[in-house]
Amino acid sequence: MSAMDTTSYGSSELEGSYAYTELSTVYYGPGCVEKALPTLLQKFSAKKALIVTGKSLFEKTDVIKQIEAILRQHDAYGGVFYEIGEHAPVAGIRKGLLKFKEVNADIIVAVGGGSPVDASKALLYNLQQETGGEFRKQIAIPTTLSAAEYTVGAGFTNEQGAKVAVSAQELAPAGIILDAKLTLATPERLWLSTGIRALDHAVEGLYRPMVPPPLKYLFYAAIADLFKCLPQSKANPEDVSVRQRLQLASWMSLWPIKFEKYSALGLSHALGHKLGAAYGIPHGITSCLTLAPVVALKATTASAEEKKWLADAIYHLRRPSQGSEEKDILALSKAIAGLVDDLGLHSTLTQYKVPKEDLSSIAEKAMGKKDDPTFPQVVKILEDLY
Repeated sequence: MSAMDTTSYGSSELEGSYAYTELSTVYYGPGCVEKALPTLLQKFSAKKALIVTGKSLFEKTDVIKQIEAILRQHDAYGGVFYEIGEHAPVAGIRKGLLKFKEVNADIIVAVGGGSPVDASKALLYNLQQETGGEFRKQIAIPTTLSAAEYTVGAGFTNEQGAKVAVSAQELAPAGIILDAKLTLATPERLWLSTGIRALDHAVEGLYRPMVPPPLKYLFYAAIADLFKCLPQSKANPEDVSVRQRLQLASWMSLWPIKFEKYSALGLSHALGHKLGAAYGIPHGITSCLTLAPVVALKATTASAEEKKWLADAIYHLRRPSQGSEEKDILALSKAIAGLVDDLGLHSTLTQYKVPKEDLSSIAEKAMGKKDDPTFPQVVKILEDLY
C-alpha cells in the first residue's frame, strides 16, 4: 500500500464535511446471523452467494458450515472459496474471481478477518473492471476486530510481495453482520492482536486529516472500550457479551466515512503496511509493534491541534493528566505498550527475522521520502523493536 500521505491539509476542527459510505446496514448481536443474512440477501435481491474465507476458518471451525446452512435454507448457496491467505495474495484473488464466475454468483459473503474482506473487495473490483456496469455487492461477517469491512479500500499482496491497494466507493460492503458467537473459534492471539489493530485505527484517527470532530469522539469511545474489554476477553474468552462489545468498538474505531478526497491513516499504519506482507507479520502484530512508539513520537512532532486530540484520550481512559499535553501523550503511549504486554502480545522484529539492514528502506517506503526531519527518529523506532 502507499506511503504516508504528505499532502498538507487544513484544520477540520471547525470546517469540513461528512458523508456515509455505500454501507447500507449493520446488524449486531449474538446469534443475529440467522435472521440478518437472509434479510440482507433479500434486500439486495441476491440469488446466489459465494462464501469467501480462509483455510483455517473453513477447515478448523464450524463457522462456514453455519453460514452455508443458512444460504442453503434460502436456496442462495453458490459455493465456498477458501484459498485466501494472510495479507490477501493476488493469486488467491484471481482464483476466487474464477470461482465466482464458475458458480454464477451475484454476491459475496466474506467471512473471517481483514484478508477475506479485502480480497473480496479486490475480486469485485477486478470483476467490474472486466465487465463494466455496476459493482456486485459484498456482505461481510467479520470474526476478528481488524475493521476492514468499514473501508472502501482493498489491500492485497502483489506478485512481488508488496502490499498494494485498489479503492472505489462501491467496494464498501453493502451489509455487515457482527455476530459475536461466530468469533468464539477465533484464536486468542488473532482476536486480541486485531483488537490492538482497532486501537491503532482509533488512535491514528485522532490525527487523520479531514476527520470531523464527531467521529473523533467515537474514536475516544472505541479506545476506552478496547482498553476495558480486551483484558476482560483474555480473562474470559467465552464471554460473548464482551466479545460483542469489542465488535462494536471495532466499528467505532474506523467509522465509515466517504472522504471528498482520501486521506490516509498515520505513521503506525504506514510502517505496518511495509512490515506486514514483506516479512510475514500479521497486521494485528504490526500494530502491537508500532503504535506505542509512534504515539510517543507524536508528543514532540505533532501539530498543536493533533496534540490536543491525542492528549485528551487520557481523560476518556479516566486517567489523571500528567500536567501537559506532551506528558499526557507519552502517558497514552505508555498505556498502549502496557496493554500490549498485559495481553501477552509483546513482539519483536527479531522474532520475524527482519534484517536490520532493511530498516532505513522500510522507513523510507513508509514515509515516502528520506528528507523528512523525523526520518532518523522513525529509523530509531524500528531499531528499538528488536
